[in-house]
Amino acid sequence: MTAPKTDGSGLQAGLKNRHLSMIAIGGVIGAGLFVGSSSGIATAGPGILLSYALVGTLVVLVMRMLGEMSAANPTSGSFSAHADRALGRWAGFSIGWLYWFFWVVVLAVEATAGAKILEGWIPAVPQWGWALIVMVVLTATNLVSVGSYGEFEFWFAGIKVVAIGAFIVVGALAVFGVLPGAHTDKAGLGNLTDHGGFLPNGPGAILTGVLLVVFSFMGSEIATLAAGESEDPQRAVTKSTNSIIWRIGVFYLGSILVVVCLLPWNDPSIKEQGSYVAALDSLGIAHAGQIMNFIVLTSVLSCLNSGLYTASRMAFSLGGRGDAPAAFARTTSRGVPMAAIVASVVFGFVAVFFNYAFPDTVFLFLVNSSGAVALFVWLVICASQLRMRRIIERESPEKLVVRMWLYPYLTWATIALIVFVLGYMLTDTKGESSGRTTVLLSLLVALAVVAVSVIKERVRGGQAVAVADTDKVSVG
Repeated sequence: MTAPKTDGSGLQAGLKNRHLSMIAIGGVIGAGLFVGSSSGIATAGPGILLSYALVGTLVVLVMRMLGEMSAANPTSGSFSAHADRALGRWAGFSIGWLYWFFWVVVLAVEATAGAKILEGWIPAVPQWGWALIVMVVLTATNLVSVGSYGEFEFWFAGIKVVAIGAFIVVGALAVFGVLPGAHTDKAGLGNLTDHGGFLPNGPGAILTGVLLVVFSFMGSEIATLAAGESEDPQRAVTKSTNSIIWRIGVFYLGSILVVVCLLPWNDPSIKEQGSYVAALDSLGIAHAGQIMNFIVLTSVLSCLNSGLYTASRMAFSLGGRGDAPAAFARTTSRGVPMAAIVASVVFGFVAVFFNYAFPDTVFLFLVNSSGAVALFVWLVICASQLRMRRIIERESPEKLVVRMWLYPYLTWATIALIVFVLGYMLTDTKGESSGRTTVLLSLLVALAVVAVSVIKERVRGGQAVAVADTDKVSVG
């Protein structure tokens, strides 16, 4: 049997095209879609569709920029490596470590969410025990090989895709009154306007809805990190970039449209049970809650699996560029960066401990201080693309197989929109996890990381260090 091709970095190109396709599709379907959408619907009513459309457009534009850079130079460090080259080592160092921090915190959040569901099914095992089991199993999966990660993610994402597809089809049939045996007395397109109008809480609720849904889109960029370990990185990046529009349109806008058509937006069951469970219940589907719990658990496991993979590959990339311990850039004979995976999961375990021991202090700080990282990452991708386009056009124009539309005008417009969203978050002062708290704490952590990078560069004597060969993938 032929040994897996390596990308020259010690990582193995063990992800097949079917793995990459499903990672790309599943990457945009986070557990937040199932769990968090009810708050958005309660806030903006049917107008939440505009919130999802606005954020979806933002993600499409950012992913187009990232796709342009990653198709030209697929790398395990993705946007961090691009920022390193386009903006300077401080940018690559800072955004790489912030992104790693974000996913380590996500590991704790998702492990706890999964543990709650599993404890409900098998209460004999305590919640912390389930969190431990889930983390250990998925750590083992990632340590075996990148192929085992891809296989797990293929099936996890597959279940999510089939579930949402079935939900949209069944829900649409019910909305148009052609689903046999369904209780459709509340369903209909009239729900979009009959209960206080399409924007019952006013146009401002659209922006408030944006704040509630923006973070459920984080994960779209995973496909560009994983492409570095695929059989054909350039093709994988191009395909995932070109399909992002229909993926967001179908899975986010399509499913939310079905929810708000099946039930009035102000139906109390949406907030009590969750939007998708309430929608299924309204049709009289038996065991709707347990069905949705299984789907949410699958999404949680998928997010955990990808989170650990993503954090470890970012740590690997940072190690290869001298911005993290050199051990992070070493791989096993199977092409697995063991030290990077172990370090990431150890910090994940620490965060899980904080979630149980200090949920309202230390862990709340971790969650809030990582909350705006998604927007910071998107902002850095935009800034990097402005510079990288010129570099690629000058050095290797033939590698521009994916191009950002209306460059540079649309790039600048995207930057303005992200800055506007961050600014609007500062006006949200409600609760311990308010938008203002999230932005300010995230900025505090970001400034601390940037300060470390500047000090690190000065210690080095300001010498420019090229991106190490350990982080490059040849694209021919």
